[in-house]
Amino acid sequence: MKAITYTTFGGPEVLNLEEVAEPHAGPGQVRLKVVAAAVNPLDHKIRNGWMPQMAPPFPVTPGSEAAGIVDEVGEGVTGVAVGDAVLGWTVTGAHAEYALATDFALKPADLDWDTAAALPVAVETSVRVLDELKIGEGDTVLVHGAAGVVGAVGVQLAVARGATVIGTASPRNHDYLRSLGATPVAYGEGLADRVRAAAPQGVDAVYDAAGQGDLPLSIELRGGTDRIVTIADAQAFELGVVFSGGGSGPFGSRLAEYARLVVEGKLGVRIAQSLPLADAAKAQELVETGHATGKVLLRPVG
Repeated sequence: MKAITYTTFGGPEVLNLEEVAEPHAGPGQVRLKVVAAAVNPLDHKIRNGWMPQMAPPFPVTPGSEAAGIVDEVGEGVTGVAVGDAVLGWTVTGAHAEYALATDFALKPADLDWDTAAALPVAVETSVRVLDELKIGEGDTVLVHGAAGVVGAVGVQLAVARGATVIGTASPRNHDYLRSLGATPVAYGEGLADRVRAAAPQGVDAVYDAAGQGDLPLSIELRGGTDRIVTIADAQAFELGVVFSGGGSGPFGSRLAEYARLVVEGKLGVRIAQSLPLADAAKAQELVETGHATGKVLLRPVG
C-alpha cells in the first residue's frame, strides 16, 4: 500500500510517499480503507522532533484521525462489520491507504467524508476540556484560539451548555465567531481590557486552545489558576495551570452522538482543503504556518 513515511526528524521535506506493507487487523482492531485523513498540529510537532516522547519508532507514518470503510474485523470486535463506514482514531498512522483502529464510531450516511475525518480530535479534546472546567449554564468562558478547528468546536459545545463565550481571534474571523454564538475579541496589546469590556461580570473559566502565551493574562483575569485549562502551552507546568494533553479513554461511543449533531446542523467544522495523499508535505506546511482556515485533509484514494 501507499503511505506517507519519514525516517528522520525535520521539515516537510522529510515526508515521502512510499510503498509499505499493509497492516492487518489483530484482536480488538478493525482495518480501514482510508477515505479521508486529517492533518493536525501534533503531526508537524512530532515530525520536527519537538515531542520525541510521543514519536513512534522510525519509520513514522503520521496522522491519527480518519474516516474510511472497514475491510477487516479483528477477533473480539462487535457492533461493526466489513463494509461499514466509520470515523475515529488510527493506531498505525492515518496518512496511508489502510490503517488500523480500535476507537471509532459508525459514520452517519449523510455525513461527508472530510467532515467525518475532521471530527474526532476536535470533539474529544473540547468535550474533555469543558468537562474538566465544569462548564455549565450561566458560566462565562474565555476561549483562546476560538476560530481554530478545536477552539471553534469548544465554542459551540460551550454555547450549547448554556455558557456565555468570549473568543480571541484575529479580526478576519470575528464574523465567524459571532455566527457560532461567541463574542469575539482581537489578539494583541490591550487584550485584557477588551475581555473585561466584553465580560464586565468577569470570566469564570478559560480554555486555551492556542498556546500563544496568554496564560499569565488568563490568570490575571481569573484572579488565580483555578478553572484554567490549556491544551497547547507548556508554560502551564511552571504557572500551576492544568495542561490537558490526552484522552481519558475510548471515546468512540460518544463520538457517534456528535457526528449526528453535525448532520442535524447543530455542530460545524470548517474544512480548508482536501489534498491528495502525495501532497502531505504541502498539507503539513499549511497547518504549521497557520495559513489554513479550517481543517486540512488528505485523500489516499480518489
